Amino acid sequence: VQVNTAKGFYSYWAEPATIKNLKRGLASLLQLQLNTGKVIENDVSGRCTVEYKAVKGQVTRTKLLETCKTEETGFTTHSQTLGVSKKSSSVTVFTLEDGFIRSAVAEEIHSLAVNARRSAAAKVQSRQTLTLVGTEAGPLEAAGKDVAGVVKSVDAKLAAVGIVAEKVKSQCKGCPSLFDHWQTQQKQLEPESLSKATAPRSFLALVQSIRKASKDEILKVLKSASKTSLPQVVDAVTSAQTVASLDAILEFLNFTDAKGLILQERFLYACGFASHPNEKMLQALLDISKGKIGSTDIRESVVIIMGALVNKLCQKGGCNLPTVVQVKKMILDGPDSTQVESEVQMYLLALKNSLLPEAIPVFIKYAESEVGVYNTIALTALQRYDISLITDEVKRTVNRVYHQNRRIYEKNVRAAAADVILSSNPSYMEVKNLLLSIGNLPHEMNKYMVSKIQDVIRFQMPASKVLRQAMKDMISHNYERFAKIGSSSSFSGFMAQSADVTSTYSLDILYSGSGVMRRSVMNIYGASNGAVLHGLQVAIEAQGLETLIAATPDEGEEDLESFAGMSALLFDVQLRPVTFFKGYSDLMSKIFSMSGDPINVVKGLILLTDHSEVIQLQSGLKASAEFQGGLAIDISGGMEISLWYRESKTSINNRYTLVVTGNITVDMDFMRAGVEVSFETEASLDFITTVQFSEYPFLVCIQMDKTTFPIREYVTKYESLPSGKSAVSRKSRKQLIPGSEFPLHQENSNMCKRVFDSSW
Repeated sequence: VQVNTAKGFYSYWAEPATIKNLKRGLASLLQLQLNTGKVIENDVSGRCTVEYKAVKGQVTRTKLLETCKTEETGFTTHSQTLGVSKKSSSVTVFTLEDGFIRSAVAEEIHSLAVNARRSAAAKVQSRQTLTLVGTEAGPLEAAGKDVAGVVKSVDAKLAAVGIVAEKVKSQCKGCPSLFDHWQTQQKQLEPESLSKATAPRSFLALVQSIRKASKDEILKVLKSASKTSLPQVVDAVTSAQTVASLDAILEFLNFTDAKGLILQERFLYACGFASHPNEKMLQALLDISKGKIGSTDIRESVVIIMGALVNKLCQKGGCNLPTVVQVKKMILDGPDSTQVESEVQMYLLALKNSLLPEAIPVFIKYAESEVGVYNTIALTALQRYDISLITDEVKRTVNRVYHQNRRIYEKNVRAAAADVILSSNPSYMEVKNLLLSIGNLPHEMNKYMVSKIQDVIRFQMPASKVLRQAMKDMISHNYERFAKIGSSSSFSGFMAQSADVTSTYSLDILYSGSGVMRRSVMNIYGASNGAVLHGLQVAIEAQGLETLIAATPDEGEEDLESFAGMSALLFDVQLRPVTFFKGYSDLMSKIFSMSGDPINVVKGLILLTDHSEVIQLQSGLKASAEFQGGLAIDISGGMEISLWYRESKTSINNRYTLVVTGNITVDMDFMRAGVEVSFETEASLDFITTVQFSEYPFLVCIQMDKTTFPIREYVTKYESLPSGKSAVSRKSRKQLIPGSEFPLHQENSNMCKRVFDSSW
């Protein structure tokens, strides 16, 4: 590839940057190669590869914009599903006559769209047209030893300023300070407003304002916010991800004070969900973990979230950064460095978030440990890895756990092992052995495995083909095995399907033989452009509750301590588990004081989509593109047990409000034009399980409801002229998505009728 560059560009230093860039655009337009082929050119857009096609009397120049190297850098969300896609083209057509350029017509198009909803898109189209009007004699040629000397003799004030566009500092005239802006938004960020679309909209505006503010300005807002709005301000300050915002929040929070738990956890979760974290953020968490921390819950969250940051930094190619290397060593060595169960659990959850290939041997070891909670974390972590990393050694370990070759495991551990086997490209023999185990498992687990296998086949998951093959064998697949009674179940379905995104859900519920729920897992996935995002997982686990109803525990579960808890994974980030009760005395006090009020698991504002870039146009102008998506989220869960009615109820309530905005602006000091696209929605999803265990098989009714929710879309175009005139045009449309109860299997529908008939 030939390198063809403009040797120099001369202008006046004092000239406004916008005017110099327009001149650079004109000079770049006239760069021309008369032969077909690829060259590397320095022009206003940076250093780019350019393709020329010469046909008689015409030359077409196509600039390969993805190759352009420029100093202006932006950032984008690491998740493709939540990200923004960009398509660009730049073509100039020259018409030549007798060696003169008759005309040069350049057209450049940049379009950006939100992957999850491509109708939320914006486009910049830039055209330049130069036409030869006439020819006349120009000034006489000036002689000199070199170009610099000749230019100086023409005008001593001219200087070589470079052909690549320079940065333009946009002057914000009449813009409010961060504090003034906060005062106008504060009301929208109070807890009672979080279920409305105004909350994430105000959150996004506040994040943008914080990104331009100094540390002192940010601290002023943190110190003046009301007690109720402060958690939302912490979300916004942490999500801004600037040097000033990180310094401000670290100075503001006092991790030695256990009373500040809510604000500290909101800061940590916002770090975990950070769209483009850097090494400095990870270093800040490492420093916190080494210092004095007032709350053990916060100590655990710090380490768990460090695992999530390691994963994001490694995805961006930062796995060898000094802080990442240090944290990797800390969490990889962590599980073996302590005997304290909660600390081992903390390190395993951090490794689960990190998805480090080096952590697989650690998970293999802990999958076979004697502590049930370690087994479950290790197995669910292995399920998150790419199939290419699931080696024969991993498969052998997981099969040993499921088939209890070395010792007896709890049912929920074996169920987790079955999930790993079925999702890791299983062999014919692995699947056949799973089928042969049905009939020899604890009562409810037989039913769970039958339901799981039927779900894999019905939903056409990758393992369905080999399962169908194995089920042709009548020894593996017969009535005796597949007609097991029980209440445990596994079901997957579609939540939404569109051209842009497919959303699926799965619901797995495993009971103990006595009728008490053992494990309930709800998953929601989003798939877009071939990328999959684990949007939500809520798992409720209960154990050792048989003594309450004078029932016999299942094999391997005779000595389990009474416990119930909930664990959430949100947007690929595992959060710290929440305990409902632990130990018999705690359980009894909770049962007699149980109000059924849900315990909050996650609440806050999350910056989901975050894309910022400066698009350098061929004309010399710059377009600023900003796409942000804000989510207000409230997930809570609860568990009620009535000994009188011999009934238990678990509930998971999810409330979401989402706003995504995209803005492209061309600002020329004296003139400004732009377009803003946005969409918003407010939705809720409830998942309730009612169990009546007065008879066997006990009655179980699962309900999964979404309410009717609106989707509103807006497009605003605006321009302001030097005369002071401005024009704004707005368009909007709204659609209502009807509410529905998500379909589960027919057995569940029949059971719900019986539960609600018997409760009247």
